[in-house]
Amino acid sequence: MRRIILTCAVTGGTPMTKNSRYVPVTPEQIANECISAAHAGASCVHIHVRDPETGAPEMKTEYYADVVERIRMSNVDVIINLTTGMGADYLPSVQEGQPAETVVKHPAVRTQHVSLLKPEVCTLDVATMNFGEKAIVNTPTHLRMMAQLIVEAGTKPELELFDIGQLELALRLLGSGDFPQPPFFQFCLGVPGGAPATAEALLLMRSMLPPGAVWSAFGIGRTQMPMVALSAILGGHCRVGLEDNLFLSKGELAKGNAPLVERGRQVIESIGFSVATPAEAREILSLDATGDGL
Repeated sequence: MRRIILTCAVTGGTPMTKNSRYVPVTPEQIANECISAAHAGASCVHIHVRDPETGAPEMKTEYYADVVERIRMSNVDVIINLTTGMGADYLPSVQEGQPAETVVKHPAVRTQHVSLLKPEVCTLDVATMNFGEKAIVNTPTHLRMMAQLIVEAGTKPELELFDIGQLELALRLLGSGDFPQPPFFQFCLGVPGGAPATAEALLLMRSMLPPGAVWSAFGIGRTQMPMVALSAILGGHCRVGLEDNLFLSKGELAKGNAPLVERGRQVIESIGFSVATPAEAREILSLDATGDGL
């Protein structure tokens, strides 16, 4: 029976909306959601942090440190996966002569929490694309620098891919030795500006992978659970969580991340697979026995 890594993305890095009161905001809430997701069966938890007062997306290392310490002190066994996606925003002005609004940060700033906390996995967005009304910018030079800093921390990068051009770039950087082997690919589908969350898009992206590649996929919103099933059937791994979807079913808010993990696990098991334990996920991802990423 094939074991499938089930990642839970617990809060996300987009501005808070009034659509759900269940999205965690403070480091304590985020850590508790990670722990609950692990108890529900998640192999891995993907973590952003927020300003505890406003709920706005944040990059402060002390917030990451608070979340990670709480998870580690709980003694729950789960793979910690920190984002490095923040700090890549670019919004050109529509007023002539006005400068662009940009928060594109240096690679060392975007990875400083990884260097300090040394999670087993962190994301690396291989993406320059429209994202809502702004663009996110990740140049090859920045990607090379970030990858080097991530590897130096002993962490495995999860290559976030929102469209086929980004996958082509990731394969080139892997071929040149700028990204470490073996890779772990994550297909992020359904985000406006990227590839749609459809079977056709997923099959195309899968067809571009090298033989035996380890990959995962997720869809946002109402496509979350269908993409769990499709990714599992096609040989991939899966992701759920409030970062990508607020609803358990039409009109029913998920009261936290654990219900989404439980539903994802039910989908995986209903088609004849099982969810990987964290130990099994480490083996699949080629993480070493000490818990370091590489």
